Amino acid sequence: MGQHLANIYWLGTKELRSFGHDLVLLGLVIYVFSFGVYSEATSAMQELRDASVGIVDEDRSPLSRDIAASLLPPYFKPPQPVQPADVDRLMDTAQYTFIIDIPPHFERDLLADRRPAIQVNVDATAMMQAGIGAGYIESILAAEIARHAGANTRAQPPVDLAIRVAFNPNLSTTLFNSMMAIINSVTMLAIVLAGAAIVREREHGTMDHLLTMPLSPFEIALAKVWANGLVIAIAVALSLLLIVRGLLAVEIPGSVSLFMTGVALYLFFATAIGVYLGTVVRSMPQLGLLFILIALPMEMLSGGNTPLDSMPLWLQWVMQASPSTHFVSFAQAILYRGAGIAVVWPEFLAVGIMALVFFGLALLRFRNVAGTPIA
Repeated sequence: MGQHLANIYWLGTKELRSFGHDLVLLGLVIYVFSFGVYSEATSAMQELRDASVGIVDEDRSPLSRDIAASLLPPYFKPPQPVQPADVDRLMDTAQYTFIIDIPPHFERDLLADRRPAIQVNVDATAMMQAGIGAGYIESILAAEIARHAGANTRAQPPVDLAIRVAFNPNLSTTLFNSMMAIINSVTMLAIVLAGAAIVREREHGTMDHLLTMPLSPFEIALAKVWANGLVIAIAVALSLLLIVRGLLAVEIPGSVSLFMTGVALYLFFATAIGVYLGTVVRSMPQLGLLFILIALPMEMLSGGNTPLDSMPLWLQWVMQASPSTHFVSFAQAILYRGAGIAVVWPEFLAVGIMALVFFGLALLRFRNVAGTPIA
């Protein structure tokens, strides 16, 4: 037993040294868990931020001035005055996402109950900001008009609606996107690194050298699993601490240590899949093609990009057989909602059982390719 453990340890350290000399894979891991996480968290924002607004104030009343003053950062940039004749040109040249046109005598007509109109011009080529921002502006205008017109001009709703946003009160997509970038990268890189390790051994002819030594396929496969899993685990921990907490200043509600425990468990599955694919293919291009066919659908349907509840019922049942679905489920529960082990242990158990099954399949395939029995 001691000799088996020593063999697995030294084979794993050899794998780590080999990975350290592969500058392409090393650079890929660094890029994905640093700039990749940062860019995905900041470039795909779905909330309104720093939208440009122009104001055509033809009324010049206290109400029109209050409307302009109520368009506050960080949602809007300070509103800029615009001349009526320049509206079409400014919209055509995309100088503003919104231009609000307040007509003459607007406040006077409002107080006289003549139902005046305000025109809001929206550049919908900025689709996300246009849709959300138009709703924000509508709410702001309604609030300011109601405040100036008085309570009697608007019927009071029979029910007060109290909305409480849990887990992400500011509705920030940075929190969601940064975490999901890390979660998705775990699956991708674990499969790629483990598969590339097998392909690299076979291309360089060193696999034959290993098999002539007093080593079993079990020892060789498990060494590649723990070594490549360790690389990804360290990259995930550093990304959470340096990029998410440090650079993005995102507070993680849940336990990082519990999440890393789940990551280690899931990496056992993902690296086993990589080992299996590495025994099937003959070159890195073939590994890339198989990755597209297997890993990408598994990642896209895991519930990270689209909620599982919105998928067809039959697909939801099928995806329960994928460890990636359970990984995304407990990762979101821990990182977003601060769940503890009492909540996520069924997902941990499911991932652990499936990881053992897939590792067994990878080991059988590895034994058949190696042509030697398992010790």
